[in-house]
Amino acid sequence: MVTVQGREVVLARVGDGYFAVDNRCPHMGGHLGRGTLEGTVITCPLHGSQFDVTDGRALRWTSLGGFAAKLARLIRPPRSVRTYGVKMEDQRIMVEVHTE
Repeated sequence: MVTVQGREVVLARVGDGYFAVDNRCPHMGGHLGRGTLEGTVITCPLHGSQFDVTDGRALRWTSLGGFAAKLARLIRPPRSVRTYGVKMEDQRIMVEVHTE
């Protein structure tokens, strides 16, 4: 996890590529930087929601099953995690953050 222009961002290296996503899970606000990364999939440590770091899309909204999973989707419909542009410049990793 790094802070870029006041935003907490998870920086992930997958192979030779670098990707950056918001540190906060859009499901329940868990710290994605405390989760796990397997390939391009980052898993939130709170409820197991999973996102692809290459494009931010939600792959799994929660690891809860049955009624709890349905309730979680009703309370907060699946959303992607915000992604940021990343590039290498003079041996430094640069993260592009746009402020609204």
